[in-house]
Amino acid sequence: MSERKFNSFLAIDLGASSGRAILGTIHNDQLSMKEIRRFPNPIIEVNNHQYWDLFFLYQQVIESLKEVRQLTQTVTSVGIDTWGVDYVCFTKDGEPLRMPYSYRDKRTNGAADRFFDKISKKELYQRTGIQIMDFNTIFQLDTQQNEKNGINSITDKILFMPDALSYMLTGKMVTEYTIASTSQIINPYTKEMDPTLLEAIGLTPNHFAPVVFSGEVIGNISETVQRLTGIKELSVVAVAGHDTASAVLSVPVIGENFAYLSSGTWSLMGIESEQPVINEETYSLNFTNEGGADGTIRLLKNICGMWLIERCKKEWDQDHPHTYEEIVAAALQSKPFQCFINPDASCFANPTSMIGAIQEYCRKTNQYVPVTVGEIARSIYESLALRYRQVLGNLQRLASFPIETLHIIGGGSKNQMLNAFTANAIGIPVVAGPSEATAMGNILLQAKAAGAVQSKNEIRRIVRNSSELETFEPVNRDEWNQQYEQYLSVYLDE
Repeated sequence: MSERKFNSFLAIDLGASSGRAILGTIHNDQLSMKEIRRFPNPIIEVNNHQYWDLFFLYQQVIESLKEVRQLTQTVTSVGIDTWGVDYVCFTKDGEPLRMPYSYRDKRTNGAADRFFDKISKKELYQRTGIQIMDFNTIFQLDTQQNEKNGINSITDKILFMPDALSYMLTGKMVTEYTIASTSQIINPYTKEMDPTLLEAIGLTPNHFAPVVFSGEVIGNISETVQRLTGIKELSVVAVAGHDTASAVLSVPVIGENFAYLSSGTWSLMGIESEQPVINEETYSLNFTNEGGADGTIRLLKNICGMWLIERCKKEWDQDHPHTYEEIVAAALQSKPFQCFINPDASCFANPTSMIGAIQEYCRKTNQYVPVTVGEIARSIYESLALRYRQVLGNLQRLASFPIETLHIIGGGSKNQMLNAFTANAIGIPVVAGPSEATAMGNILLQAKAAGAVQSKNEIRRIVRNSSELETFEPVNRDEWNQQYEQYLSVYLDE
């Protein structure tokens, strides 16, 4: 095979707690990556509401580009991915109207049930195939209309977070398909906004920019960005704007008989499907059909993931700082299987005290109440592994193929203890890695837009060539089977 070398690509990967700028270069069918910048993405609380700081995020993108400008290699393009559902409203002259609400803001508590007075829960699911969660974009927008918010009458365009930041770089507005698919407004068959749903929330298709698909070039950076960064020519690419879509593109798999688990603040477990899977069973299980980077459907379930540990860590750190490695070590030293929680129970969505919420759950279910860092962390990790088994069992019934392997990607793939617990719980091999799947998918979609790679299979081959993967085989199956029955006996509905 002849040697190939292409220019570099910059991924801006924004998570719900932090963001990173990562530079990637393809050389000889391998991707090398370098972290350029890392920065926090704090939720800002004002007058009892929680917001994202849009201008801070924009400034971090600018600072990242300025740092890239100091490097010797040419950068071909930049692409931005973020979490789903949240959005920014813009006036007719292109100005943002206010800071975007965070999906964790409590104004949407109960919003889904309020919306069902207009369109039933079942009809909404049949139209979109998206799981019902109070913070979905459709419920956020409906709440905004019901509150008679002052910005309603002057909102011209609504852009999802990665599209809003790309607009601030280019002056051009688009609606990237994968991020829009999280909104519960997109028809998964036509891949367009559903007019009936828009009418129900007082909007029209004109409130959104045209839908584009992953890998489309939005445009060159604006004169303002050129002046601020010293870069003249730089394309902005509409990558898979939803971070999970970028991550799933990077699953280092050969073949099709697999499920994936994108492990981070959220755990997202699913399979790839050529068509939406919308039926009575997916409705009752509240499974979602989100858009994939290559036009496929990601049939998946959202599971509350490292959010539980992150929130506990914040409380533990008030006494003295704990690293995640220390938390895992403490969990390993603690007695196994003392108590379980349902990670997706509503009490864990955004409690004042996560530790207190876990302890109260255990009291309510007549279990041992964990106290120490190790006991609480172990209960979380074991419960997550058993929740993964529960969801995988549902996926195995829904899939048209046998699921032979679970690929864990994202930051959580580095947690060897949880990987081993998961393999034991589900009874099939777990392949862990890459931890940087989202950034890899972002970069390789930019490379595809530039003609450097041609297909999903080629992208996944490059990921395999560039990653250190670790396989975990299931052990102690009888014990984990018994504990799964105990988990189900204390399982409280979402």
